[in-house]
Amino acid sequence: MILAAALCAIPGFCQSGPPVSFKNSARVHDLMRAGNLYLSLQDALALAIENNLDVEIQRYALEFGASELLRAQGGGTLRGLNYTLLEVPVGVGGPLSPVVTAAASGRPALGGAVSANALELGVLGEPQTSLSLLGAVPQSNGPAVPLFDPAISGQLNWTHQTAPQISSLTYGANALTTNTTLANAGIQRSFASGAQVGLNFNNSRTSLNALTSQYNPYTGSSLGLTVMQPLLRGFGSSLNRRFIRIAGNERKISSLLFRQQLTATVYGVIRIYTDFAALCEDEKVKQETLDLAQKLYADVKVQVDEGTLAPVELTRANAQVFSARQDLINARGLREEQEAILKNVLTRTGNEDPEVRSARVIPTDPLTVPDRDDVRPMQDLIQDALANRPDLGQGRLQVEDLRIGLEGSRNATLPEVDLVGVMQNNGLAGAANSLSTVAPGSAYLGGYGSVLDQIFARNNPTYGVGVQLSLPLRNRIAEADLARDELQVRQSQIRLRQLENQARLEVEDALIAMRRARSSYEAAVQARKLQEESLSAEQSKFEIGASTSFFVIQYESMLAQARSTEVAAASSYVKARAALARATGAILDENHISVAAAEKGR
Repeated sequence: MILAAALCAIPGFCQSGPPVSFKNSARVHDLMRAGNLYLSLQDALALAIENNLDVEIQRYALEFGASELLRAQGGGTLRGLNYTLLEVPVGVGGPLSPVVTAAASGRPALGGAVSANALELGVLGEPQTSLSLLGAVPQSNGPAVPLFDPAISGQLNWTHQTAPQISSLTYGANALTTNTTLANAGIQRSFASGAQVGLNFNNSRTSLNALTSQYNPYTGSSLGLTVMQPLLRGFGSSLNRRFIRIAGNERKISSLLFRQQLTATVYGVIRIYTDFAALCEDEKVKQETLDLAQKLYADVKVQVDEGTLAPVELTRANAQVFSARQDLINARGLREEQEAILKNVLTRTGNEDPEVRSARVIPTDPLTVPDRDDVRPMQDLIQDALANRPDLGQGRLQVEDLRIGLEGSRNATLPEVDLVGVMQNNGLAGAANSLSTVAPGSAYLGGYGSVLDQIFARNNPTYGVGVQLSLPLRNRIAEADLARDELQVRQSQIRLRQLENQARLEVEDALIAMRRARSSYEAAVQARKLQEESLSAEQSKFEIGASTSFFVIQYESMLAQARSTEVAAASSYVKARAALARATGAILDENHISVAAAEKGR
């Protein structure tokens, strides 16, 4: 325990944070009133920032960049980042499943048909997006970088050894008994130039039963400095700090990946909230259509009972009631499915929380289409997208990282030429051997203090300098790695260009979608007004006996279709504006979202 506490006192050795919390933010319950969750779009975005698990995963990934930099500063290779991000589920009103505007009967429909089960459409899953330009095959590491963290080594050892001798003349004994105590220490450090330096202080104390030894016991010590400096492979500060430079970029990339995840989540919440609001409106339309059908049935029944209409008219009116009721059932089911998806996106616990599970979500922001679009020229919007989109920013940093890594691949093709230098001072001292018949000289008589005096006085120096050379006749491994890494850099440049072209296309597509949605909405509004007038006229004719229920039913169906189409068109316009904001990289600013606050879960 004491050792663990001491190690954790070293900066960066032990890092732990609070446990993961799966508790919803207080905002979820603050928005509850009478069992309903009243939700504006801004409330939905705030809940997503606080609770969405995709954002929370990427929030933890922000620290990956810091850990990568810490590892590189110690001289380690990098572990890399995860470039896979998750989108918000498509939802039952998403691109793969348009908001239903069709009626259950065989009337003409402008909307697409939707399965009764959202799972069958795959709209519950989260689409994944990988922003990695490198792909699955990593770049080669190149020559190993030196370890920049100094390391202290030590050795304390005592040995008792008895060795039988074939001749007593060598040591004056049939068995040589030796007691040796070693106490060694050293420190090693590497530098950005590639130099490796070691300072070692070695000590040994030996006592033995040899008659021929003039000193017993005796102490030998040495203080030595060893330096090795690569001259070709592994040489240079830029080369050996390349992982630190890449890790610095990865810190920026992790921040941009968080921003991209936040962008994807904000856009997804806007989309599914808009679809949910449209489904709620469409449910109201279906309810109003059912009310009209029931009123018509009641009017027809009165006239049939009076004998002014044939009984077949009552059958037609009754069929219309059940058809409208089926439309309402479908609309309500779609709204409930989208509501479940929305709750899962905005909370940490999904339907585990009974209060959230039972709550009815009430959207408070209506679907509004402004009178006119204030849109800048497309070329200006494209320039904004290229400058502001986080996916493009991190892509450029990836290309830069690959170019930095290429320095290592090139250097690995060079031969190894190392300059080695050694400088060492030695000392020896001991007591006169009482068993020896030969009197020792006075030069080495003494204790450990005498040993240290000899070392620092440099009485017994050792010097050496040399060059080590390793020149492979062929270096096909390094040459192949260099060739492949150069190709990967070019591929990454092409992939980056693809991302930029995709960004341009998304801006243009969003502008086209906005224009189309506005035109569709304006046409739908006019169609709905005309259908209301037509139904009103037909109802007036029916009341005076100049029309039949068949024609009234037909106009009611056409009005229901027109109202649903108007709702869908308004929804499409709102989503197209959000898509344009995402395409230009402005969606966070337009919704007043601070990335710094979002990083802290606010």
